[in-house]
Amino acid sequence: MVEQITDVVIIGAGPAGLQAAVHAVRKKASVLVLGRVENSSISQAHVENYLCVDGVTAGAELLRVALAQAARFGAKVWPEDVLHLGQEGELFTVKVESGRQITARTLILATGTSRKKLKVPGEKELLGRGVSYCVDCDANFYRNARVAVVGNESAAVDGALTLTRYAAEVHLLCKDMAVTRELGEKLAASSVVVHQGVWVREIAGEKAVSGLVLDNGETLAVDGVFVELGAKGAMELATSIGVMLDLETFSFIATNKQQETNIPGIYAAGDIAGPPWQMAKAVGEGCVAGWEAANYANRLRRKAESA
Repeated sequence: MVEQITDVVIIGAGPAGLQAAVHAVRKKASVLVLGRVENSSISQAHVENYLCVDGVTAGAELLRVALAQAARFGAKVWPEDVLHLGQEGELFTVKVESGRQITARTLILATGTSRKKLKVPGEKELLGRGVSYCVDCDANFYRNARVAVVGNESAAVDGALTLTRYAAEVHLLCKDMAVTRELGEKLAASSVVVHQGVWVREIAGEKAVSGLVLDNGETLAVDGVFVELGAKGAMELATSIGVMLDLETFSFIATNKQQETNIPGIYAAGDIAGPPWQMAKAVGEGCVAGWEAANYANRLRRKAESA
């Protein structure tokens, strides 16, 4: 079943997608948001560095307010995953898991990224209670604490170095380190305790992280663990219709300052458009993407009506 043409379809119901919805719908565009707010990386996090929001606020609460706000302004929200994207002339087709198909004048990709996980016991259960995937986001919560970073590459080493400015004790666990000579020298000159050739078998703790069980049989007592294995971009849908990735890492969608991709009518915002992994950045890009996509869709609609 093909739905009536929607001006702006937003894929992703996190901060970037919901902010895009608010701005697009206020430009008199019809807006549909596809995705589940609980799948946003911010839903399990706590935020304390977002302007005008004082103190520490649960990400899930911020998303609840944002979802209600977008709906109040007139955006529709379907908590469904997208299975396929297509393009027919100047329009786009979006097929969702329920079997419904939407025709859209513009698309905004705001799906975030899928962080690589350790896939060990305790990781899921203690997420947000000592398990984190973003040093830049959560380092401040571990002042004077004992922390560990798990990873083999530059993201892990850089994260460990950053944590030395906050934590009392920083450990880096890696199987086989693969970083540049310069970064390796910075690590060697730091206070980070490097455990090379070991990995995490289990994250221990009841109400919060209390330690790491290593594959050599030892237990490392820590208050928090940062999993920095890199981030795999949720790119399959985008690249299937020719959206280009950044030419340096091929991990993110390339955009300009208007959040436009290489395909006219397709925009990207938030984590999927690259770091830093911050809500403020996602919301700002969502604002721009929603504004620009609505303008683009309104021009297409006027063109069709005058034809």
